Amino acid sequence: MGLLSSLSIATSGLNAIEYQYSVTSQNVSNQSTAGYVSETATVTSAVTSGTGNGVHIGATRLNINQALQSALYAQNAQVSSYTTMDNSLAAVSAVQGTTAAASTDAVSGTTNTLTDQLGNVQSALTSLISTPLQSISQTAVVTSAQSLTNTIHTLASTYTTQRQNAEDSIAATIPSINSDLTQIGALSQQIIKLKALGSDTADLENQRLGVMSDLSSNLSVTFSETPNGDMVVRTADGTELPTRPDQIGQNDNTQKLPSTTWPLSTGDVTITPDMSYDPTSSTSPIPGIMLAGQDVTTHLTGGTLGANITLRDATYPKMQAQLDSFSYTLINRFNSAGLSLFTNSASSTDPSSYLATAHSNLSNPANPPSTVPATPPGIVGLSSAVSVNTTYVSTPSLLSTNTASGGTTIGDTTVIQNVLSQTFGTSAQYVTGPTSSGGSDLEAPTDNLGSTGNISIGYSGNQGLLQLATALTSDQGATIAANSNSLAASTSVQTVLQAKVADVSGVNVNNELAKVVALQNAYTANAKIVSTVQTMFTALLNAIN
Repeated sequence: MGLLSSLSIATSGLNAIEYQYSVTSQNVSNQSTAGYVSETATVTSAVTSGTGNGVHIGATRLNINQALQSALYAQNAQVSSYTTMDNSLAAVSAVQGTTAAASTDAVSGTTNTLTDQLGNVQSALTSLISTPLQSISQTAVVTSAQSLTNTIHTLASTYTTQRQNAEDSIAATIPSINSDLTQIGALSQQIIKLKALGSDTADLENQRLGVMSDLSSNLSVTFSETPNGDMVVRTADGTELPTRPDQIGQNDNTQKLPSTTWPLSTGDVTITPDMSYDPTSSTSPIPGIMLAGQDVTTHLTGGTLGANITLRDATYPKMQAQLDSFSYTLINRFNSAGLSLFTNSASSTDPSSYLATAHSNLSNPANPPSTVPATPPGIVGLSSAVSVNTTYVSTPSLLSTNTASGGTTIGDTTVIQNVLSQTFGTSAQYVTGPTSSGGSDLEAPTDNLGSTGNISIGYSGNQGLLQLATALTSDQGATIAANSNSLAASTSVQTVLQAKVADVSGVNVNNELAKVVALQNAYTANAKIVSTVQTMFTALLNAIN
């Protein structure tokens, strides 16, 4: 081995050390960058004809475990989904009130649950029997009834508000998802070109991983890399989401990447209780999310987007249907006992007539009651319209006035007694079957509800009025609690996965600094060799001269 060979080997060593320094510097600089994967310099021994010829610099390697990384992406989507739902449902929890059983200092009748508010009406009616002529007792019934309808209105308004928030969030999340998808596409284009040239792509791949991590919080997706370095993105059910036009057979020149308006698009509308998303209709009242002219809404699950779709199209419509069913039953059972204390304020006709028509059409939402266009079929939105009969609001004394063919009896409590025994009764004849006048069924509507006519409330309608109120609150409370528990469990799993991924892919600063010390020593040694060779060359030239 001659001096030139020694110089070449030492020089290759110095070049390799500079390369390793740059990789180490990159790692240390990005130690706190979210989603950054540590890089490892690839240096191998160069051998020519069986003889060592220095070192060869290879492609920088990313320290990544694909299985762990994929599991973390899936968990990111899950945690983000539960977090979004938890934040939204907190608004419902805040207006549902606290049951006496859930509080050590609560007194029955003093909280804002439907059951307690309805219990207040029952108590006021009971007091009225004892003092039917006292105006304070008469007014107390009206006041407690108004408090009940106010609670119903607050719940209905909360469902509508949170559903609108979900719709607005969907419209706001789509541009973010588009940006992530097309950033992945733009980075992949560069990676493909550099790989074809044999150039290093680690930094670009690392940047792409960061975008992939961000996307996994907005939507449940999977990633698969092709041999040429391209990245294919699919939803949880396998639907491919293009990152560039060429992935769906279009010309890349049709879109400037990255983009916030491609490939997904949707609209933002103001939602009312009677509106729903219809995946089978091109004119759905609530617009779908479109991809290349196709509605892909049902394929987009998990993450922030999937959670908001669920809240908008399933969670809140069901809660609304439960409250509408309760409101219908409230009016119906009071009417059946002979006291029309509650009415449908949106109706210009007799509420009992409307209710009979509406209930008969529950199994056929396409045939709404023709007499009351203000309230959609399937009693949708009735909870926003239920109110205390203005007759009793203006003249509370009529509550204890009985007008019959024989004349008017002031202080009569016959109807009030019927209400207490029948409206609040739990026997079969008071919770199912026809009303006392042969009108609509006393059973609470349980199926074929909502604007689409396909919602079930999830509990029996053959219950007393107080029990129905409790069932509604309990069912919605269970939904909130289940989501909260799922969030806690998913977050715990995410923390474990993040720790495992960090062990594999995270930057260990101590290790990197140890590499720096080793590289310094190697650099000194290689520089010494170069210096020695230079000295020997100088001595040789001097000898020749």
